[in-house]
Amino acid sequence: RSILAGIKTAAVINVGTATIGGLIGAGGYGEPILTGIRLADVSLLLQGAVPAALLAVVVQGLFELLERIVVPKGLRLARED
Repeated sequence: RSILAGIKTAAVINVGTATIGGLIGAGGYGEPILTGIRLADVSLLLQGAVPAALLAVVVQGLFELLERIVVPKGLRLARED
């Protein structure tokens, strides 16, 4: 259970921080975020920030679903106490 939790945390952080790639010209969702900041254009900033946040939430949800499938019911009940 704790290994899966660590992998889940790492995956969500990885998705969330991938936007930093825009600082080195790697593209992705970081590019419109940084351009929006430079131009003070909120709509451009949100074009990168909203999909990046949604992707992080989706990854979190997928790992929660995986945890429900993989972790035995007895261990899940013990954790909820």
